[in-house]
Amino acid sequence: MLRCCDCRNALFVGAISFALLLSAAPGQAAGGEQTQNNAAMGSYLFKTYCATCHGTSARGDGPLAPAMNRKPANLTEIAKRNKGTYPRELVQRIIDGRSKVPGHGGPDMPVWGDAFMRTSDGATEETVRLRIQALVDYLETIQARDTQ
Repeated sequence: MLRCCDCRNALFVGAISFALLLSAAPGQAAGGEQTQNNAAMGSYLFKTYCATCHGTSARGDGPLAPAMNRKPANLTEIAKRNKGTYPRELVQRIIDGRSKVPGHGGPDMPVWGDAFMRTSDGATEETVRLRIQALVDYLETIQARDTQ
């Protein structure tokens, strides 16, 4: 079973702390710009923590994918698999992983809620929530669009 590695914490902690301060600051731009900021941080988190299995393209083709018992999901087709709707709450619950979602995730999928909570920067439930929300926002931006 694969587990996340916290060996990249130093760079991660600095970037996350700065981005979270910006994204959570009162008076920051609301709506679309806030989601764009979250998506940018989510892109960084994805490349740091998720691309090893899901690939930089998020299509389930990461360097560890061939060694896994179950192929990682193609994360660009989440909306497509859900009748064209991106299920934000479901994606959040799957990434967090602390309360299991039947039929989603798997034994190779790290429990990111726990992993983010154990970071050396003294994470709180709020910082974990913001990190996971950034990933949810990013994944929404990379959903395959129908070309018909």
